[in-house]
Amino acid sequence: MKNIFLILVFVGLAAQAQTHRFIYELQYKSDSANNHLDKINLVLDVNPKDVKFYEYDYLKADSINRVNGNYEYMYGGRFESIKRQRNSFKNQNYELIGEDMYSYPTDDQMKWNLSNETKKVGEYTLQKATTHFGGRFWTAWFTKDINISEGPYKFYGLPGMIFQLQDSGSNFIFTLIQSKNLKETYNTVGFIETFYGRKPLEISEKVRQRKRLEMYNDPLKEMRKNFKENSGGEMNVMGTKITHIDQFKDLTTKVQEYLKKSNNPIDLDRAIKY
Repeated sequence: MKNIFLILVFVGLAAQAQTHRFIYELQYKSDSANNHLDKINLVLDVNPKDVKFYEYDYLKADSINRVNGNYEYMYGGRFESIKRQRNSFKNQNYELIGEDMYSYPTDDQMKWNLSNETKKVGEYTLQKATTHFGGRFWTAWFTKDINISEGPYKFYGLPGMIFQLQDSGSNFIFTLIQSKNLKETYNTVGFIETFYGRKPLEISEKVRQRKRLEMYNDPLKEMRKNFKENSGGEMNVMGTKITHIDQFKDLTTKVQEYLKKSNNPIDLDRAIKY
């Protein structure tokens, strides 16, 4: 684990702060059959009334757009963003499917089993807890030294802050690496409440699954449409120069193979059956 105790300078978490921001590093397997771990940083904003969890690169894009005064710089994340009220298991999910952002609610109850096992990380004493959630078995290490009952993604409900979280297959490994207090609650309207100015489309979980299947069945639909509307010509798709409409057939198969291999979501019980 990183030298987290050198980075987390809470000194009591200032009561005046509007937002407590925590940065987690996530190591994850896109393909569960492959031991390769990718890395990404994610943000947990604990606000006075709600909690938001999203990819750090959304902050980078939002910063550029605020300077420019527009939404020209767009980032489309791999992981859905999460928003929930404080002290609640009910989440609003924001998921990019194709070129559109969709929003749908989930009730993500979880029951924690607390262990007496502890360990020290710098000045913090971490306690072990386990839970079954989303089709996986999870182990968390949290501290009561920080009186915030939150953690990465949808993980909530322990009597303290989660520092480390990992599933039994090491598909997802969250590590808290940084924190700071913000004087004002950060406005995420540019990439959560709207997707760069476009309001997310409200759907149900059932419709979400259907949309995912539709994208899998024809992942290059919009590109093929644009190619036809431009009366052929040339187009670069996935590093391949397209000069004929028939080339989309082989590329579609390649995209479908990738989608099958990378079908390893955090909520395993919600994986789409391609």
